[in-house]
Amino acid sequence: MLFPRALCFWMLFMAVTPAAWPGAKDKALSKYKVLYSFKGPGRGDGGGVFGGVALDAKGDLYGTTTGGGAYRYGTVFELIRGAGGTWSENILHSFCPDFPECQDGASPQGTLVFDANGNFYGVSDAVTFEMSPDADGWTFHVICDCIEPSVSDAAGNIYGIGGPGRHHAGAVSELSPARAGWTGAPRYTSLYSFCSKDPECQDGEPPEWAPVFDSAGNLYGTTELGGNAAPGWCLGSGGCGVAYQLESLGNGKWKHHLLHRFAAYKNDGQLPYAGVTVDAAGNVFGTTLEGGRTQSGTIFEIARQPDGSWKETVLYDFPGYPKNGAGPAGGMAFDNAGNLYGTTSGGGDPDCRCGVVFKLSPQANGKWKYTVLHRFHGRSDGWSPQANVVFDKNYKHLYGTAVAGGPGGYGVVFEITP
Repeated sequence: MLFPRALCFWMLFMAVTPAAWPGAKDKALSKYKVLYSFKGPGRGDGGGVFGGVALDAKGDLYGTTTGGGAYRYGTVFELIRGAGGTWSENILHSFCPDFPECQDGASPQGTLVFDANGNFYGVSDAVTFEMSPDADGWTFHVICDCIEPSVSDAAGNIYGIGGPGRHHAGAVSELSPARAGWTGAPRYTSLYSFCSKDPECQDGEPPEWAPVFDSAGNLYGTTELGGNAAPGWCLGSGGCGVAYQLESLGNGKWKHHLLHRFAAYKNDGQLPYAGVTVDAAGNVFGTTLEGGRTQSGTIFEIARQPDGSWKETVLYDFPGYPKNGAGPAGGMAFDNAGNLYGTTSGGGDPDCRCGVVFKLSPQANGKWKYTVLHRFHGRSDGWSPQANVVFDKNYKHLYGTAVAGGPGGYGVVFEITP
């Protein structure tokens, strides 16, 4: 499985961020609320929230922690909405009861994925798992060690990244249940194997983040590396990542399209450290962790042109570590008016540099307006959001997570009312 990527970034960020977390607050830029603050293993709670949260049909929130729980190897948790805007936590599963011979692995970190029947799927460092509601609560079931779930279709198949692929550079894959459901042997299908064009991996490698569907059933995603290798604008010898489309041709057939190789020109983004989101017109939006004028990251759009080609445009260039944030590491979300929302892992408060929540709004002149909705301060409200954000069904509240910090010290789930 793909656990090391988040841990490496966590260690890097720890090295450049002040150890002391200031408690001072600046003027509120939007209505921000900590829904739950994790207290860590010493208090029987989870801690280390690298994944985002998923909503069920009732509006309750579900997620994972990389540590804590009954055995200190991570949890699956539920946050239940109560009266008066209160939320309560319920730990649904604690990982690794028989470590080191455990069957369910440890340190889950991805965002959970719901299917149409109310079951959800996730991944630890060893297995792909399903959790299903029953009369006594929830049942945990190991499916395989094969895929990091990303999306589910109407037929109950799940899609994501998983397996080395034919060229040992990663693959986008599909997992289909047996006739008996996931208790039988699932069918694993590799849809595309990366690094297929030449030894320099011009089509990207590895696919580290969850692909998403558009309205036509095509899949879109990014790779961290590959594409434009040095020399050139790319600072790394392994390439600076790509954005891709897997076009659904029907009958289980898929065609790969390379949308953009990052570091294509001076001040282009580099290292897309998150997946993408697609609007109703089929335009692709995402962020890069680095690149831009100050190497602090970018927000980009990739739009289909009249001749069928794709063109990338940098919508916002992060200016470094002042108040506007830097280093976006999570996915973005649209509201029903076409505005984009996301987070940065750093920048914001000049003392803490703990990250921000931002809004990007389209303007009449074709430009986009960038607004900071919240600056994190560490101890009071969380530190370093690194995962996707998600709206509730009425687009009234935006939900996300921060890796650490908060009153409990081990990360938070937060709500923004824009």
